[in-house]
Amino acid sequence: MANRTDPLAKSIHGTNPQNLVEKIVRSKIYQSTYWKEQCFGLTAETLVDKAMELDHTGGTYGGNRKPTPFLCLALKMLQIQPDKDIVVEFIKNEDYKYVRVLGAFYLRLTGTVADVYQYLEPLYNDYRKIRHKLSDGQFTLTHVDEFIDELLTKDYSCDTALPRIQKRWVLEASGTLEPRRSALEDDFEEEEEDKEEEQPMEIDEPNGREKDNHRGRSPARERDRDRDRDRDRKHERHHRYAALCGDRDYDRDRDHDREYGRGRERDRDRDRERDRNRDRDRDRHRLRDDDYSRDRDRDRERDGRERERRDRDRGRHRSRSRSRDRRDRDREDGEYRRRRGRGSASPRGRGEDGATREEPKRKKEKKEKKGEGNAPDPNDPEIIEMNKLRASLGLKPLK
Repeated sequence: MANRTDPLAKSIHGTNPQNLVEKIVRSKIYQSTYWKEQCFGLTAETLVDKAMELDHTGGTYGGNRKPTPFLCLALKMLQIQPDKDIVVEFIKNEDYKYVRVLGAFYLRLTGTVADVYQYLEPLYNDYRKIRHKLSDGQFTLTHVDEFIDELLTKDYSCDTALPRIQKRWVLEASGTLEPRRSALEDDFEEEEEDKEEEQPMEIDEPNGREKDNHRGRSPARERDRDRDRDRDRKHERHHRYAALCGDRDYDRDRDHDREYGRGRERDRDRDRERDRNRDRDRDRHRLRDDDYSRDRDRDRERDGRERERRDRDRGRHRSRSRSRDRRDRDREDGEYRRRRGRGSASPRGRGEDGATREEPKRKKEKKEKKGEGNAPDPNDPEIIEMNKLRASLGLKPLK
């Protein structure tokens, strides 16, 4: 209940106001002792007393990321959402600088772009010192105008992501904001006017007109001289303005231009160095590619030779194994023929059928007879048996 947003509070940037603080930081704040003891039950009126007790700014610090009282009060303001008039009074308070800084931080989170520039830019003239706690728990010294510049130019402050705002020149171009004027610009213009009035002007007594001391000179030369004089006067005005008022904007712009020039020089040097490194890498890669292509061709030739040698060895091995298989097969066939020639048979077959033993002898005799003469023997038992078979079938006998 104590961590809920006020039911009457309006959404900021389309979300719950407390969601402007990141969830992890918000949970750290809810668990802190300062939030539980000092921020419980605070209202817009009693919040001022707690803000007056602040003595430093900051986000979270330490190993367990403890939140500072400044961040706790900022979250409390997001929770109760005080009126805009109260926030403006916070910013206009000149007696308590931390109250002013707290109001500026809250307005930067919740205010519109026009309100942010309207109420925060005048605080550039506040040069009072404030203490800021770093993430390691140490304190550093800064100023109110530096804190305001961080709010207007950076995207992150006090461990809180700031909403994005448009640049000032965009708002000036659209007519939303007037061009910014320094607080000491009026005094500087008055001083310039007084200095110009002090310069005497020579006039003629009869007619009261200015003497023409530059009679006979060309108009182009006069225009160039006037332009140089205006430029010198402008530079002198800027230097005297910076020396008189110590305007931080002028110093910051001058330092920014100087730093910008140095940055451009560094960028050009970096680009040139990058181009040289790129050309060097390109040459190195080209040489490496050439070496790689030569090595690859050499490896291909070596692989081709090894492949041919393996093919020859494989063919030789095949022929050798083929001849060995042929010899084995011939040897097996010879052994088989020898076994068949010996007429190896089972004892049972020899006992039962004696005619089978006589058949080879009969065939051998038949072959011998054929070798002696081609005329068949009519008394051959085979021929007789065949003729009987043909006669039973009704065929003629063999000749």
